Amino acid sequence: MLASDRAQLIDRLRGEFPAAAAVDPAVAAPRGGRRAAEAILAALDPVAYAATRNHLHGAVTRLAPYLRHGVLSLAEVRTAALSRVPAPHKAAKLINELGWRDYYQRVYAAIGDGVWRDIEPYKTGLTAADYAPALPADIEQGATGLACIDAFSSALRTTGYLHNHARMWLAAYVVHFRRVQWQAGARWFLTHLLDGDPASNNLSWQWVASTFSHKPYYFNRENLERNTGGEFCRRCPLQARCPLEGSYEQLAARLFVADQPAAAAESDASARLSRVASAPLRPAVPARRPVVWIHGDNLSPFSPALLAHPGAAALWVWDEDLLAQGRVSFKRIVFLAECLAELPVTLRRGDVAAELLRFAAAHGADQVVTNASPSPRFAAIRAMLARTLPVAVLDPAPFVAPARPLDLRRFSRYWRQVEQAALAGAG
Repeated sequence: MLASDRAQLIDRLRGEFPAAAAVDPAVAAPRGGRRAAEAILAALDPVAYAATRNHLHGAVTRLAPYLRHGVLSLAEVRTAALSRVPAPHKAAKLINELGWRDYYQRVYAAIGDGVWRDIEPYKTGLTAADYAPALPADIEQGATGLACIDAFSSALRTTGYLHNHARMWLAAYVVHFRRVQWQAGARWFLTHLLDGDPASNNLSWQWVASTFSHKPYYFNRENLERNTGGEFCRRCPLQARCPLEGSYEQLAARLFVADQPAAAAESDASARLSRVASAPLRPAVPARRPVVWIHGDNLSPFSPALLAHPGAAALWVWDEDLLAQGRVSFKRIVFLAECLAELPVTLRRGDVAAELLRFAAAHGADQVVTNASPSPRFAAIRAMLARTLPVAVLDPAPFVAPARPLDLRRFSRYWRQVEQAALAGAG
């Protein structure tokens, strides 16, 4: 897409989505779509990634928005990573990070909207009631006075991107240094991140908060300086009275309660994660006149639904209900629109199920075919459609397909069970 074409698209979208543009007028530099994703994938360097990924300016992949929206699959990226190295262990760190995304998707599929609730108690000696429910305005506006935190806040809002280490630092600052409930920060991130999804986003916040981990994640100034080259500390107005200053022992004494209560009984959500079976892949179901439902979790021109029914009429619906909640950023709308521009799809706006049924009726369809999603909202829309028409759900190539149920209570347990298959490229 030429720059002039993109400018015209953005102007048109501003007119169509004025509420999103009013809340968040920024447009992110990365362009949506398979062509953009493949160009980034072509530059993938697993060895450089492993060596520098913790540094703010390290050789990270920048593939997260394309993975989140299914423009690329985890299996594709894993295959590309393995093709660039002489031996699988050279790509192990990158594939391990892909595993985190697969892991969080599996947890989301198992507990649904439970990702918005504390899976376990805080391990800080504090209760959820000790944390404020709302994000402070100075954090949201990048006006804390801390150069690092304010820079991360600004980057989040204006670019839709944060390095993973910066996400962890910002989340730890929100939860532990400012004692704010992780849900407030998770909502903020979901509004702005191009790759924001309730699985990776919320469960990462819970990992930092310690409601889905053995201990809280926090950081000190030394850690920040080492992984940023000191670029923020040198110009920080609070350099002489930095709240991040101190050893980890000193910070723990300041941030947490020393005498922490005994671990509470296993929650319902945690219990459900102890033995989660992988569903068998669903084959395409014969249909004479199907229509294809395109949604935001799979925007690849090579998605199973499009490949199974080439030439079938396909529909995308801008979800009016979600738009009305004011949590879809304009950056995300532009990215999605650029992805959709590469697909053979009709665009509508309104109630998703109602629009799909009208579309199906207009095409005399006998089935709706779509791609899998772990989202509870997807399941609800699918159930509404199924009252009128059969709905076939197709699966992308899996990252791993374990034969036995997985223990998803911790990533380390999941990874021990799938690492060999993941590094072998066996989906």
